Amino acid sequence: MILFAYNLALLAALLVGAPWWLWKMATTHKYRVGLLERLGLVPAGLRATGEGRRVIWLHAVSVGEVLAVSRLVGELDRAFAGYGLVISTTTRTGQELAAQRFGAERVFYCPLDLPWAVRAYLNALRPELMILAETEFWPNLLSGCFRRGIPVAVVNARISDRSWPRYRALRGLWRPFLGRLSRVLAQSATDAERLIAIGCEAERVSVAGNLKFDVRAASEGEATRELRERAKGLRLVVAGSTLEGEEAALLEAWPLLLEGDSKLAMVLAPRHPERFAAVGGLLEKSDVAWTKRSDWRTEPDGSRASLSPGQVVLLDTIGELASVYSLAAVAFVGGSVVAAGGHNPLEPAQFGAPIVVGPHYANFRAITEDLIAQDAVRIATREELAGTLIELLRDTAAAAAMGERAKQVFDKQAGATARCVDAIGELLAGTGSAT
Repeated sequence: MILFAYNLALLAALLVGAPWWLWKMATTHKYRVGLLERLGLVPAGLRATGEGRRVIWLHAVSVGEVLAVSRLVGELDRAFAGYGLVISTTTRTGQELAAQRFGAERVFYCPLDLPWAVRAYLNALRPELMILAETEFWPNLLSGCFRRGIPVAVVNARISDRSWPRYRALRGLWRPFLGRLSRVLAQSATDAERLIAIGCEAERVSVAGNLKFDVRAASEGEATRELRERAKGLRLVVAGSTLEGEEAALLEAWPLLLEGDSKLAMVLAPRHPERFAAVGGLLEKSDVAWTKRSDWRTEPDGSRASLSPGQVVLLDTIGELASVYSLAAVAFVGGSVVAAGGHNPLEPAQFGAPIVVGPHYANFRAITEDLIAQDAVRIATREELAGTLIELLRDTAAAAAMGERAKQVFDKQAGATARCVDAIGELLAGTGSAT
């Protein structure tokens, strides 16, 4: 009955919103990308996977989830080599990064939660296990798996502070679906308690830890190698995953930072690719010398220009930020000065970089509070941002010690991947051979 009501409401929303969606598809490229796949047209290569091998389907929504499961995918490939592991994403940026990391032949857009679209993929892939990253719960997708007897596991499961009231208010809707999940591997004890409260069976929920503690930047990226060469003699401020308003705050602070140390350059990495042009426009209007990372790829061999003191590099590429943090004299993690819930401070922590975040870090509360408890991060409002960065740049010994404590926090929390692989192995053993 709940599923019928959900589909009825979904159909009504589609009909009412059709003009808006048609306009968006006509005017915005990202709304057209992968549309046929999302509506149920299964790519031929995936059909071949479903016909030739036993399949595990892992769904990771966007860039953050793809990064989180990166090591898990490799470990599952090794542990269950007899299976074909396929990975779906929802966003275009997630799709591009997943294709780059895991191979385009096994990456696809997740179908919209429409009965016929979900049915087409389940019929074609016939997965023996569905793995969801974090809390990507869709009623038709879950129901389709349950009807076919496909176990569903959730890895890196969490309920953020921001989404908790909404889930709690709708627990009557979620309970029939979440109560049938086979395993739920939560990031923290708080997440486990919340998941049980909204309907997950307590005996199937366990705390595995955060997969992001196990994700280390793989080989050093091309951008990192180029920055190291171009920035010789300079110290880098790396501002990652920034949102609207934060780039302006950093540019306002930049002259003050240069007064304290004229041998600085900054790497500015907006969170969303669709904002690259807008941030470029902001830099163009400023008095700051700047360059785009993407332009380096078209430079003739041997013409690699050094960065000038005070110059800003716009990192307008996808998937290169993580290892760039290894060059940071100080790292700012965005989405946190503006009220957006913050982004992942573990990316710079793994390199022992001194970290600054804003006061809005609810999306990564447990991680950030672990860092705060070990004096391994600085919290700064927009007004405090310049002073905090200057302090860390000036006191290099204190900054290095703080960065080392951040690395220790990162290292001590490892192990979630192995716990997830063990749990997945148990589920596969229940469906047949897990090797």
